[in-house]
Amino acid sequence: MPFPLMIFAAGFGTRMRELTATRPKPLIPVAGRALLDRALDLAEDAGPVVVNTHYLGQQIAAHLAGRDVAVSHEEEILETGGGLKRALPLLGDGPVMTLNPDVVWQGGNPLAALAAHWDATRMDALLLVKERAGLPGRKGKADFLLDDAGRITRAPGERGVVYLGAQIIATGDLSVIAGEAFSLNLIWDRMIARGRAFGLVWSGGWCDVGSPEGLAEAEALLAAP
Repeated sequence: MPFPLMIFAAGFGTRMRELTATRPKPLIPVAGRALLDRALDLAEDAGPVVVNTHYLGQQIAAHLAGRDVAVSHEEEILETGGGLKRALPLLGDGPVMTLNPDVVWQGGNPLAALAAHWDATRMDALLLVKERAGLPGRKGKADFLLDDAGRITRAPGERGVVYLGAQIIATGDLSVIAGEAFSLNLIWDRMIARGRAFGLVWSGGWCDVGSPEGLAEAEALLAAP
């Protein structure tokens, strides 16, 4: 898995309500293991690994002490695009993997799946996706439509695929966005317009741990055969 990895751990976790009043969401345990540790389990062959922090970041830094993981702390929340841009000196100039830690996976390693399908001659982004219908822990509409070649375009409604929180993305476009805080959606839109943003359909299990209800669904997923 020859890619640097950025794990986004700076958010406030407000939908988790009282569970994040005194600890950051990436440290919430799911079936006895912190979400951040589950994310790092997937990254054993990646490097370097960077975790960004903001809300209660000192707890995450203490949790990572002694591990070969760099911390990129943000005094002001920078969103996904700004956080990735801030961390580039730690990650390097080439394509990077990014991973949301508030997700539980089953049925393989999503980062390894992305690495196996990455093609830099055609792609500026490869997002792991799944059909919107029936996804546990997922609220809201679809994110993208997927064409026969695997390219993504924006989805206006219920039909389509959902971004699962893992991707490989080239970083050159980050430098053209003004301001420090911005979403990776701005970067994806530029890549979509060039026809160089792709989706890879994940065949395994997945659950978004974005709410207390999602936490219960994630533990049920992990307990299933």
